Amino acid sequence: MTASRRWLILAIISSALLLIVIDMTVLYTALPTLTRELGATASQKLWIINIYALIAAGLLLGMGTLGDRLGHKRLFIGGLSVFGLCSLIAAFSPSAGVLIGARGFLAVGAAMMMPATLALVRLTFTDEREQAMAFGIWASVASGGAAFGPVVGGLLLEHFWWGSVFLINVPIVLLALLVGVLLIPDHPGNPERRWDWLGSLQVMIGLISMAYAVKELGKRVPSFEAMLVVVVLGTLFLTLFIRRQRRAAQPMLDLSLFTTSGFRNAVIAAVVSAAAFIGMELVFSQRLQLVLGMSPLEAALFILPLPLGSFVAGPLAGYYLPRLGNQRMLFWTLLLSSAAMLAYVFLYQAAVPLQIVSLALLGLTMGAALTAASSTIMLSVPADKAGMAASLEEVSFELGGAVGVTLAGSLLSAIYAYSTGLMIPSWLSRNPMTFESLDDALNVAGTLSPEGAAMLTAFARSAFDTGFVAVLVTMTVLLLIAALLVKRSLPAAAIITDDLA
Repeated sequence: MTASRRWLILAIISSALLLIVIDMTVLYTALPTLTRELGATASQKLWIINIYALIAAGLLLGMGTLGDRLGHKRLFIGGLSVFGLCSLIAAFSPSAGVLIGARGFLAVGAAMMMPATLALVRLTFTDEREQAMAFGIWASVASGGAAFGPVVGGLLLEHFWWGSVFLINVPIVLLALLVGVLLIPDHPGNPERRWDWLGSLQVMIGLISMAYAVKELGKRVPSFEAMLVVVVLGTLFLTLFIRRQRRAAQPMLDLSLFTTSGFRNAVIAAVVSAAAFIGMELVFSQRLQLVLGMSPLEAALFILPLPLGSFVAGPLAGYYLPRLGNQRMLFWTLLLSSAAMLAYVFLYQAAVPLQIVSLALLGLTMGAALTAASSTIMLSVPADKAGMAASLEEVSFELGGAVGVTLAGSLLSAIYAYSTGLMIPSWLSRNPMTFESLDDALNVAGTLSPEGAAMLTAFARSAFDTGFVAVLVTMTVLLLIAALLVKRSLPAAAIITDDLA
């Protein structure tokens, strides 16, 4: 295969990947508009955001091993078709319920494609340096694309209705389908490799149940009965899945990989980085619009340093990975990501240039961490198990994103409710919606006198900022803990040499 064809295949794969990861975050800037147009409740808002990542995370492991059996091109093309059709349905959803359903099926198409994209990179590029660069580009699209989602949403909402954030997928899918069918070679799957449909079902139920439990915990008035049910259900199915994998001759997930410190570190880095990156961006994009009063476009442009930093970091990290070593880069990028996140805690009200520098550094360090994590995971297994490794990397990213959205959204809601309860006097507002979210408080303020509205708005926005800072501090601590775990599991010399764990 010629070099030009290899890089063109990477471009096709990257365009599909960009659609998938943008869809994780494109609704962040669209959420206030979408909520108003569809009349979505607070619960529906969370499901519109969460269901995509939850279902994708649950299906990824099964889809990766299915790709090893059937061939990754076949699964990639099939996933593209599902994704394009469901994007069309989502764009013209008449209600929040229909949109939630369409987002769920979008996740099915994404789960079919995502492991295939990374596996095809592994199979297409065999030279070590080309492979590292390709992984870097893939990771920059994955991390930068997720960060770029709110920017795309803001730009589209400035000129079109909210459904345009889904409709834009359709022409890109059609072009990728045409070029992909013609150019991507058919890497034959291994028909002797068993696809464990029962294990796929077990891990899907287990992962979705545990993530739902975290979401329920963050509600202002959580249902502890519902939490207990889903925790028991999730624990049961994950236990059954692990037992099944240990006994299987051809396991869907080779658990022995986790005994290797380098592999384990990479999974930790992928989960934590994705959680911090996406969780922070969720609350950040809402703050820009609801607290600072920016339009979707203005908010999108303000966020731009994050995805740009991540896009730049991926190829750079891919170039230096063979020279520096994955584990060394993992430790330092996690540590620097923690420092960049903490810096923004002190700079979120500073002059705009200082905020831009801080956000760009955050994008750079997190993009590099995700590149190192992806490369380590993919090169830990032989090529005929690339789908399994790719699905695990994608599960780490998707589950990290879902946990980040759940943790950030739940923490923000809980602290907002607590803070407004302390700040807002009963004579100012007796409407319980005031204490649910800043969106609701601003709506309530519209029914008050100008003086009352100004007071309520100031109190509510101050409470939101308290929750925003709490989210950033939490993400800072998570990144720091991940960096220390990586360092602790390595010999001291590994931090200062090129040795790989």
